[in-house]
Amino acid sequence: MMNKEQKKNYISEMEVQFQNNESVLVTHYQGLTMPQLDELRAQMREKGIIFKITKNRITKMAHSDSFIPYEAQRISGKESAKRSADYRAYMDQRRSIRFFSNKPVSEEVIKNLIMAASTAPSGAHKQPWTFCAVSNSEIKTAIRKAAEEEEYKSYHGRMSEEWIEDLKPFGTDWHKEFLTVAPWLIIVFKKAFDYDGEEKRKNYYVNESVGIAAGILISAIHNAGLVTLTHTPSPMNFLQKILERPDNERPFLLLPIGYPIDDAVVPLLERKNEQEVIKYYK
Repeated sequence: MMNKEQKKNYISEMEVQFQNNESVLVTHYQGLTMPQLDELRAQMREKGIIFKITKNRITKMAHSDSFIPYEAQRISGKESAKRSADYRAYMDQRRSIRFFSNKPVSEEVIKNLIMAASTAPSGAHKQPWTFCAVSNSEIKTAIRKAAEEEEYKSYHGRMSEEWIEDLKPFGTDWHKEFLTVAPWLIIVFKKAFDYDGEEKRKNYYVNESVGIAAGILISAIHNAGLVTLTHTPSPMNFLQKILERPDNERPFLLLPIGYPIDDAVVPLLERKNEQEVIKYYK
């Protein structure tokens, strides 16, 4: 097996071959025996033809600027188990917080969190998201006012009795103080399509892609020593109007971000255990 440097050199050699020859034939050799391959190679050599056997992905990287070698992180199974256990324990400390301090968070931190989220995979790599980071107090006040109007309607008629009953352990109501107390709000918008000039270009698996990005964002927030809450007022169209977003964007999720107050509390909850969450097929 070639190491990283050997693979890089091999790809470079193939690139030269592609560039310096008038024609290149790429074919599968499935069904040929090793003696037959040796004979074919000898016949090709007699005619001045270079014959190479390479993996498909290596050929793609040499023939196209669209592919580059993947530099994998090589760690032992023991180290992998330790890291996975450490990460599981660390993320198990994550909680949704509703009691925020107004302690400032730098714009640099917010930028890093968003760009970490933007590493998420997406359908056809369309990256169908926009993250709006709001620290302006007037805009936050407008968002809170509109959100509380919608939440009031939800708590007083829109939501079923079962839904309201399920929310009782969280002690929530239509008041959303955290929207103005938290130093930052990140509003995640999904893009059903993009514009190429005046032409609409469809995006794929938009909800799935944006949902994955939001999950990475929440993990990054926790990793930065901050807290957040997934807030989804319904309907959310007021966010598009207040932030003056274009017609191809729809609000997906609102996340207040900051530090918790010193005496913050969270509901006493239990997460599902392994038997409830995992089904193995061995």
